[in-house]
Amino acid sequence: MKRKKIAKNKTQKEKDISAFKKFLKAAAWVLAIVLAVIILFFIYINLPVSPSKNKAQIGVTFSLRYAEDIGLNWKEAYLAMLDDLKIKNIRIPVYWDLVEKNPGKYDFADVDWQLAEAQKRDAKIILVVGQKVPRWPECFIPEWVSTEDNDRQERLLMFEEIVINRYKNNHPEIKIWQIENEPFLNFGICPTIDPDLLDREIAKVKSLDSLRPVMITDSGELSLWIQAASRADVFGTTMYREVYSARKIFGKALGHWRYPIGPNFFKAKQFLIKFFANQDKAVVVELQGEPWVEGWTVHAPLERQFESMNAEILADNVEFAKKTGMHEIYVWGVEWWYWLKTTQNDNSVWEMVKKLNQ
Repeated sequence: MKRKKIAKNKTQKEKDISAFKKFLKAAAWVLAIVLAVIILFFIYINLPVSPSKNKAQIGVTFSLRYAEDIGLNWKEAYLAMLDDLKIKNIRIPVYWDLVEKNPGKYDFADVDWQLAEAQKRDAKIILVVGQKVPRWPECFIPEWVSTEDNDRQERLLMFEEIVINRYKNNHPEIKIWQIENEPFLNFGICPTIDPDLLDREIAKVKSLDSLRPVMITDSGELSLWIQAASRADVFGTTMYREVYSARKIFGKALGHWRYPIGPNFFKAKQFLIKFFANQDKAVVVELQGEPWVEGWTVHAPLERQFESMNAEILADNVEFAKKTGMHEIYVWGVEWWYWLKTTQNDNSVWEMVKKLNQ
C-alpha cells in the first residue's frame, strides 16, 4: 500500500514537472514571438522612405501669449507671418484666462484682430477652444474659477458656448474648431484627464455649429491616437524628433536625444486609427520647428538652441512629415523664428520657411 502511494506520488510529480516544462516551453515561444514582432516593427518603422513628390501645405500655430513672453510685439510678428512668410493656414488658441479675466466679462479684442487680419488675406484658421490650448503651462483656467470640478466644467462649457456663438456666423476664415489640445496626454499643469468632459465639450460645439468639423489632437510619439481619433472629424498629431528630458536613469538625466523612429511609425498609426476609429483624416498639427532645451528656450545660448533646431533641421523635419503621407503640416515655432530674425539678427530659419512655403 505504501509502495503504491509512493509510486502514485512519483507519477503525479512527474506529471507536474512535465506540465511545468510544457508551460515554460509555451511561454518561451510566446516571448520569442512577441520579441520577433517588436523587432520586426522596429525595423519596419525605420525602413527608408522615398522623398515625397507632393507639395506640403505649410501652416503654423501662432500664440500671442508666447510672442509676448519672449519679448516680441505680437501684432508685428503676426503681420510679418502673414505678409512676409505668406502663411495661409494658422492655428490660433483662444486663451480662456485672457478673454474672461473676470466672471462674465469678455474681452475678445485680440482674437477679433487676429481673425480680421487673417480674413483680409484669405487665410484659413483652426480656432482652439478649451481649458487646455497650445503653449506652456498648457492649461489656462482663470484664477477666479473654482477648483471644484463641477463648477469649473460648467464655466468652461459656458465659455466655449460664448466663443462659438461669437464666431460661427461671420467668420468664414475659421475652417475647424479644435477642442482642447492633446486632451489625453498627461502633460502640463492641468486638471485630471476627463474623457466625459471632452465628450460634453464636443457635443456642445456640434450642437452650436453643425457645419464646421471638430479637430481632436494627440501626442505623435506617446499615444496610440485611438481615443482622440474616434471622437474627431479631423485628427491632428504632434510630431517631435529632437527632445529634452530631465528624467534620470541611473542617476543621470536623459538630456537631449532623438526619437529612434522613422516616418513609417506614423503610417502604422494612421492605419491603426483607420481600422479601429474609422478615421482617415489626419494632419500634422504640431511639427517641431523650435528648439527643445532645458529651461526657457530663448534664455539658452544660441549654440545650444541650434543643436536641436536650425534651418537644416527644420527642412528635414518638414520632409520627414511629408513622408508620413500627411501633407497638411502645421509647424511649431513661428514666434521663435521671428525672435531670431529681429533680436538676434539671424534670419536663416525665417528664410528657410519662405522657401518651404513656395
